[in-house]
Amino acid sequence: MNAHALGRLPAPGRAAWRLLRHAAAEPYRRAGRFAWHFARGKLGHDPAFRAMLERGDLSARQRVVDIGCGQGLMASLLQSCLDLQRSGRWPSGWPQGPAVVAYTGIELMQRDVQRAKRALHSSPLQPRFVCADMCGEPLPACDLVVILDVLHYVDHAAQLAVLQRVRDALQPGGRLLLRVGDAEKRRRFCISQWVDQAVTRLRGQPASPSWGRPLPDWLALLQDLGFATAALPMSRGTPFANVLLVADVAGTARAAA
Repeated sequence: MNAHALGRLPAPGRAAWRLLRHAAAEPYRRAGRFAWHFARGKLGHDPAFRAMLERGDLSARQRVVDIGCGQGLMASLLQSCLDLQRSGRWPSGWPQGPAVVAYTGIELMQRDVQRAKRALHSSPLQPRFVCADMCGEPLPACDLVVILDVLHYVDHAAQLAVLQRVRDALQPGGRLLLRVGDAEKRRRFCISQWVDQAVTRLRGQPASPSWGRPLPDWLALLQDLGFATAALPMSRGTPFANVLLVADVAGTARAAA
């Protein structure tokens, strides 16, 4: 976020978020028109990013692993948040902002990794982007794992294996933010899958099969792995069946609601 943008920061709330997301999208201008427009659209219309900040889900988490990071929007947003806090203008109505010092993004699509590196190569956060399969890439010790809308790309056995590795990588007090589609809401879930496949093709990749689960099955899976989990609707303003699962390492969980 540049100084000019900070100087125009309005009152906390909707206007503050609007300026923050514009700042997070700005680095993608140097990665091409597609990258910039995609960043603006995703940050502008996906309710998860703002919700995670307003709820404090990203607060006090220093080491972040972003699985299925795409072109690195989370890394750019985190950097913009750090800039805003250092300016002394973090919205007073929001919880404490992110405290990230290390970010690792894992993404299978090489084009997205290239866009991320091109856009954020000069970010003070120095995000690390790895082009790799989430099913095999080693996960560093971390305080927060973010997995938004990607776990359904692998079958149920692979989903379990990924979540086991996430649990093992999370340190005491660690948290998993996992957004999934609730397959029990059939019509909305089908819309989610159709849009997901369309966006995948737009990004230059073939559409993949999908392995969804009803929400109770996702909750049971995380409970069996030792997570204390809360399910939060995350489809506001969209026709989708998305749910954000806030899963804390058992024994160190904080209230997620």
